[in-house]
Amino acid sequence: MSTLTTSPFWSTGIEQLKAYVPGEQPQSEGWVKLNTNECPYPPSLRALQAIRDVVNEKLRLYPDPNGTALKGAIATHFGLGADHVFLGNGSDEVLGHAFLGLLKHALPILYPDISYSFYPVYCGLYGIAFTQVPLNPRFEVDVADYKVPNGGIVLPNPNAPTGIALPLTKLRELLEHNRDSVVIIDEAYVDFGAESAVTLIPEFGNLLVVQTLSKSRALAGLRVGFALGHPALIEALARVKDSFNSYPMDRLALAGAQAAIEDHSYFEKITQAVIHSRNWLVAELTKSGFETLPSSANFVFTHHPQHQAAWLLGQLRERHILVRHFAKPRIDGHLRISIGTPQECEALVIALQQIVSATHDNTVEASA
Repeated sequence: MSTLTTSPFWSTGIEQLKAYVPGEQPQSEGWVKLNTNECPYPPSLRALQAIRDVVNEKLRLYPDPNGTALKGAIATHFGLGADHVFLGNGSDEVLGHAFLGLLKHALPILYPDISYSFYPVYCGLYGIAFTQVPLNPRFEVDVADYKVPNGGIVLPNPNAPTGIALPLTKLRELLEHNRDSVVIIDEAYVDFGAESAVTLIPEFGNLLVVQTLSKSRALAGLRVGFALGHPALIEALARVKDSFNSYPMDRLALAGAQAAIEDHSYFEKITQAVIHSRNWLVAELTKSGFETLPSSANFVFTHHPQHQAAWLLGQLRERHILVRHFAKPRIDGHLRISIGTPQECEALVIALQQIVSATHDNTVEASA
């Protein structure tokens, strides 16, 4: 790995950027990978077939820059017009365009202090002023804290890495008190038990909802995200996109994403399976002394009162089980654990039981 930290050839300000650090991607087989919130199940067979069908001589041609067919499928799914839909190369790109196109104003934007760590990265990249709003002692968003002048609001729902979701009534309250600002609801995990704000779009022209096909539709490797909102908001994102890359989505992504959106029965099947495994995992963690926040996502945020999270992380890694730890104030005692298959969840539980019981036995023996 390069140790270069700066160069006289860099543009001004690049050395101050603090880039997003993704979760570890193991380079060998044999790992139980529960650290990046991917879907534990394969993509829809219809999606895979749709991708195969477009692997042909037409790959020499550019894809549809507007993604017309995919936009239409998404619009139909949500009961909106196609002019309410924006497509991007993953929801991170969509969010990046939204930060630049909708949130760069005189007043600072607001987002939770414990939240998706890409938000401050976008602010640093685009020179956007921001204020981080503290979660309450229960790690919940209090919408009353957002009733202050602002240049926009970004709120993940469910929040990450906590997994806690706000009900639609609270989202409505947030929107009603911020009609003069753009409110972005980042719904990467909404399909695992939360209420979507999409139904509020006809009522609030300042609402932008961002979703992804990486989680509930098992297409993290395809990189497809989208935003839903009033056509005026969508136009701002389109202008940014077309000033950056007119063809962000390739033919394979467009075809596979459309088929995945249209295969609603498979979507329901795998999301319900994840929810079932999540509930089982929380119950098993509780038996081992873990305390877990209520999750509406495809992950849980948990801690053990008698064991440091960083130590547990290391113990699991020695057993080839990857989970996520954030060495940040207020949450450095927690682990974020993605929901895997039933077999992966069981392997995790067995490993944690062994780790916790061995530590307990050693403590009892030392004090005897």
